[in-house]
Amino acid sequence: MSLKSLEAVRKTTAFRLTLWYSSIFIFSSVMIFGLAYLLLSRTVREQDREIICSKMDEYVHMGETRGIRSLLREIRREYESNELAGFVVRVSDPKNRTLVLTMPDSMKGAGLDNLLLHGTGVRKAWSFLPVEGSEEVVELRNRTLANGFLLQLGKRTDEREDLLERFRGIFLLIMLPVVLVGLAAGSFLAFRSLRPIRDLIHTVREIDIGRMDARVPLRHTGDELDELVRLFNNMLEKIKTLITGMQDALDNVAHDLRTPATRMRAVTETVLQSECDRDTLREALMDCAEESERIVSMLRTLMDISEAETGIMTLHLDRVDIASLVDGVLDLYHYVAGEKGVSISASVPKGLEAQMDADRMRQVIANLLDNAVKYTPGGGRVKIGASGRGGEIIISVTDTGAGIPPDDLPRIFERLYRGDKSRSQRGLGLGLSLVQAVVHAHGGRIEVKSRPGEGSTFILHLPRDSV
Repeated sequence: MSLKSLEAVRKTTAFRLTLWYSSIFIFSSVMIFGLAYLLLSRTVREQDREIICSKMDEYVHMGETRGIRSLLREIRREYESNELAGFVVRVSDPKNRTLVLTMPDSMKGAGLDNLLLHGTGVRKAWSFLPVEGSEEVVELRNRTLANGFLLQLGKRTDEREDLLERFRGIFLLIMLPVVLVGLAAGSFLAFRSLRPIRDLIHTVREIDIGRMDARVPLRHTGDELDELVRLFNNMLEKIKTLITGMQDALDNVAHDLRTPATRMRAVTETVLQSECDRDTLREALMDCAEESERIVSMLRTLMDISEAETGIMTLHLDRVDIASLVDGVLDLYHYVAGEKGVSISASVPKGLEAQMDADRMRQVIANLLDNAVKYTPGGGRVKIGASGRGGEIIISVTDTGAGIPPDDLPRIFERLYRGDKSRSQRGLGLGLSLVQAVVHAHGGRIEVKSRPGEGSTFILHLPRDSV
């Protein structure tokens, strides 16, 4: 592997996680060993001291109860057993003259008797005497007896050190597998932890090459990464929905703009290719102006929706009588509804007022009424109702038309969305989007109740005092 590849691996999150996991595991293992070593060292030292103290108490009791001579005889009698057990025993008189001395053969001639003779560490309860020519140490207990006699009893620490050395050797032997296990465990944990991230990266790459249906697989672990994956997939679904909506909107805009543009071009070409009188030219210009107005109306409505949704729409608020407002809109549609055979009625109490932009709200009611008349067959009915409840005004527009299919109901307020894919009815697909935007700008809300074949009801909830 090249140095560049190694540098790239070193910068990865997987490498850092592996290093952290492994370091924590190895450090914890070392700490556990260190604690075990300290406990073992303390335990064996306490055991050795208990043996020394027990032997010391035995000799002291004998010296105090049976006299110093009996103690000396007992020590001489136990010479061989003490030597085999590794005990060092010395009794000296008040002038520090050695009366009896017991020590293992390995310590004889090593200068230990000279150290004992000169009273090294006598004033301390415990002392350590090195053995010349070896690494052995004698842990010594000093005790002054009656009449000034001194009893010194100790034991070699070689057995204890051998045990601790074997323990250290075992630790060194197991450190290599501990390091390997730590690296393996760190790599495994890093691999498991970063698997959702790798899935996410793979999904993003799939999307980058055009697979918009690619999703990150859920592991159902319930952890934070699983929640991240769920939110990411939800975001992808929303993005796909937005893209689909944008494509549909562009298709609708292209269709709705192409129709008046094509008519304008046809009229213009017809006039240019023939000799027309003044009246014919005037009629052609009027047709072009009508189609231009349709294009401008679409653009103006889109701008109004954008202003309302971004909160920058300017509302000219005033106290408005709802009954007068509804009557004014009804006057505009009585003729159209009558030609189609649709009856229109209103039920609005007198004196019902609210603070609103009269022109914008007239536009809202007109759009709802226009849709109701448009999609209600001959012989049907359209009714506008209004009432006050608490701090809000409720305005409803009900028709007995075809109703709205359940699949279309959640999308009817989207810009340029039209449930009528055949476009049998003229329209821009912006009316309900504008209605919702204006209602929200007034601080209100809109709800829809509809069943196919039974008609629809649009209900506006508006505050009496708009924000």
